Amino acid sequence: MVRRPPSAAVLVLHGGYETGLAPPAPGPLNLPGLRMLPFAVGAARAVRGEKPVRVCRVRYTHRGWNGTRQDPLHDAVRVLDRLRREAGDIPVVLLGHSMGARAALHAAGHPLVRSVVGLAPWCPPGDPVTQLAGRDVVLLHSSRDRVTSPLASQSLTARARRAGARTCLVTVPGSDHAMLRRAPAWHRLTKVLVAGLLGLAPVPDRIEAAFALPPDAPAFDGTLTLAGAELRGPGGGRGRPQGVPGARGVPGGL
Repeated sequence: MVRRPPSAAVLVLHGGYETGLAPPAPGPLNLPGLRMLPFAVGAARAVRGEKPVRVCRVRYTHRGWNGTRQDPLHDAVRVLDRLRREAGDIPVVLLGHSMGARAALHAAGHPLVRSVVGLAPWCPPGDPVTQLAGRDVVLLHSSRDRVTSPLASQSLTARARRAGARTCLVTVPGSDHAMLRRAPAWHRLTKVLVAGLLGLAPVPDRIEAAFALPPDAPAFDGTLTLAGAELRGPGGGRGRPQGVPGARGVPGGL
């Protein structure tokens, strides 16, 4: 049986390391990959319907970002190019964690990409944002993350908004970089966002309100605190991340 070309797609990008030229560990030994498995399953359930939406995980050639090599970015672009050859100009949401979120943000200039959902993203201050113009960008970050910086994520959303993106940061109080604490909230909101950004369900009201902010709005105005998990209804939920670490945290996986 010939598989129908997808009408849209979600590409899942797991985390990794700042440096590492070796390939990722295989199967269950690839802990960053395992961490994103429930998000991939949840996304597949969220987009299930009459029109086929493909959910696939990007496989990395190397386990690290590796400075100017930016290896995961090139892996993501190869998958996007292949998808475009197969299915044409379909809308794509990039869903990435940590290093994978950085790769997703960098790859957002690809013609297929409509939106980026970044989980605990790695956002160094000098990273570009012009490629995010015209895209929807939602970053989720624990206010207690000690591996990547929620303040850096907040700064990136403000810079991206000035560059022409529709952006929002949602902080998850009491969680962690690995998204193990309060895991159901991470999974629930990610499913809502993936479906909403593909136009298959409503986008939460407060996130839509943040999207509508003017380009020069302060970073504070585009920052929401997770309330309940749906972030629905008018008003409330805004606030600066509390108790956040500096831009660099402890060494380890990204």
